[in-house]
Amino acid sequence: MRILRYFSVALESIFAHKMRAILTMLGIIIGVAAVLVTMGIGRGAAASITSQIASQGTTLLTVQPGAANTGGVRQASGSASTLTMGDVAAISERSLHPNVLLVAPAYTGNGQLVVGSTNNQNQVIGVTNAMPAVRNWEVEFGRFFSDEEIAEQAHLLVLGSGAAEDLFVYEDPLGQSVRVNNEPFTVIGVLKEIGGFGSADNQAIVPLGVAQGRLFNATRYRGDYTVTNIYVNATSEEMVPTAKVEIERTLRMRHQLDTDDSNDFNISDQASLLDTISSVTGTLTIFLGSIGAISLLVGGIGIMNIMLVSVTERTKEIGLRKALGAYDSDILLQFLVEALVLTVLGGLIGVGLSFAIAWLVGRIPGFTFQLDIGVDIIVMAVAVSAASGFVFGLYPALRATRLDPIEALRYE
Repeated sequence: MRILRYFSVALESIFAHKMRAILTMLGIIIGVAAVLVTMGIGRGAAASITSQIASQGTTLLTVQPGAANTGGVRQASGSASTLTMGDVAAISERSLHPNVLLVAPAYTGNGQLVVGSTNNQNQVIGVTNAMPAVRNWEVEFGRFFSDEEIAEQAHLLVLGSGAAEDLFVYEDPLGQSVRVNNEPFTVIGVLKEIGGFGSADNQAIVPLGVAQGRLFNATRYRGDYTVTNIYVNATSEEMVPTAKVEIERTLRMRHQLDTDDSNDFNISDQASLLDTISSVTGTLTIFLGSIGAISLLVGGIGIMNIMLVSVTERTKEIGLRKALGAYDSDILLQFLVEALVLTVLGGLIGVGLSFAIAWLVGRIPGFTFQLDIGVDIIVMAVAVSAASGFVFGLYPALRATRLDPIEALRYE
């Protein structure tokens, strides 16, 4: 019950000096809000990226060229493509790859897109009509290429949502003509917005043969046209590792790699990508939280300074309490509880401020994710603020107990 009495004494002291109490709590308020907002940003960004990656399909595998052996010399990744249309055909053989559902090759390059006076640089990707199913693309307006149009290498164009908006601000893009690297194309479709890094939103999509032959003059490797990526859907999420092994075995045989040779290609799946993203964003969240925690440290030092001033101001009160029989533990608890009340109140106000900031940030145009302020980090922030009150309030409280009651009563 003594603790409750000291709480009431602490509250009386705080309300008696409202302005000083507010200024004292300000550092804790800002510190708690900074920790919650920065960690909320980190968590929100991680959740947004994770959902965007997952939206592309948890069964997606991406095969990319690695280092190539040319004339016995190992070349750096990117200097020569090691993936070909022959590899695509081999991976598509269901009898050899029972856990592979769909295969979609792609050839990517940078293109100059011109519509009237609008001149943009966009990534241009050549695909087959299996790509929408493999990458979870949805056509919002118009349609995608047909088998015949792919085979005939028709000069048709499907635009990502961002590319269509940039090229045709106030016009309907369907049926319009776009010059891609000085080649005329007709727009037949616009994809639904996907969002996220590496999405098709800002890409221009053409039939695969057009990209390889007319636009970018793809090289040949082992007699076949090269591709920049091969996208593969496994039959299920559980079969992704097995499908990965099947594809690796086939490509190593086709590329005539010996047992001691490393792969001249890379196979990545969404799970490993999600793990990497989670690791990076987790580290970023901790880093951001650490920066915010510095504000808590500054706020704690501010509380210690004010409590030292309070001890000095109340020297005569302390002397009177001791003269009337108060123990050192009573004086210690009085000032320690006061410091704790200040920090806990400041922490709770900081929590409210962080939610207000999160609400405001969520309404900023173009801000693509919500701040994720969870109960766990709220408890952690308030606990740390209370701990700082104990740590930084302990020295002033101990100093108050060491005052001589006679000298304290004579203090002016």
